[in-house]
Amino acid sequence: MSSREIEIFDCIIIGGGPAGYTAALYLARAEIKHLLLTGLKPGGQLISTNQVENYPGFPHGISGYQLMASLKAQSEKFGTQVKYNSVVTIKIHINQDWHETVLDNSLTIKTKAIIIATGATQRYLNLYNEQQLLGKGIYTCANCDGYFFKGKQVAVIGGGDKAAEESIYLSHLCHKVYLIIRDKQMKASKIMQNKVLNINNVEIFYNHKVIKLIGTKRIKAIYCQNINHHISYLFHVEALFLAIGQMPQIPKTIICQPKIKALKLDNKGYISTQSTITNIPGIFAAGDVQDSRYRQAITSAASGCISALEVEKYIRNKYHYK
Repeated sequence: MSSREIEIFDCIIIGGGPAGYTAALYLARAEIKHLLLTGLKPGGQLISTNQVENYPGFPHGISGYQLMASLKAQSEKFGTQVKYNSVVTIKIHINQDWHETVLDNSLTIKTKAIIIATGATQRYLNLYNEQQLLGKGIYTCANCDGYFFKGKQVAVIGGGDKAAEESIYLSHLCHKVYLIIRDKQMKASKIMQNKVLNINNVEIFYNHKVIKLIGTKRIKAIYCQNINHHISYLFHVEALFLAIGQMPQIPKTIICQPKIKALKLDNKGYISTQSTITNIPGIFAAGDVQDSRYRQAITSAASGCISALEVEKYIRNKYHYK
């Protein structure tokens, strides 16, 4: 590989969500040479969120797309370089001064530190033919796909803020929205709960779980079971929107390397950190990839800030930067 195919940075950030861009903003202002890699989904989960009402500074709310566009513009204003690439390989050199990453365009990057801010990915029901029906009646974003079911009956699975938001959005388009919740109550914030409870065409079923998907080429109905009484009900729906939480999206390029000390995970599969420091020197983690509890845009941004401050401290101490 020629020298023209190698770039050198003090830090690379893997992930283009609130954590990644906030980390980039702080690194840029500290004049730490860095690169942000967005991967295949720039903006992270927020990019498909219709309205964000709990991010400070926006009294009338802001769309997820607009929020991420603003974070990107702010970090680039101070000098952040952004590449829309994914990481193919990460070579961790614990006893050396550099870690190496290879991108999907074959570019090799040497870096003193890495911030993993890859967020989380959708959790699924793990039912027979679920994957077969993805995009054919099963969806994970009402804002993206709800329009196609105008005037129809649909179902939303989940009890948190995401499920509430999806139900509210779909209620303006669809004839009927069934909200299926495994627990005896919603976990969404009180304000979101109150909004859902006051919508006439949203019908809530507590203590229910989906046990079977009906359909081959497209979803036609779902079987749900009452957890307490084990009675099954058939819901005729033309779409099913999943809002049952996320699981950490950890780059397998790190945790699958046999020759290095494994990246430590907690009992839920999230990256284990102290502050944002992992068990591998020079590797940091921020945002939903290391947060199994809060998983909010603002907490992701906060951990992005912390990770950048930790990186700055690490680099200045280890490499005697002024």
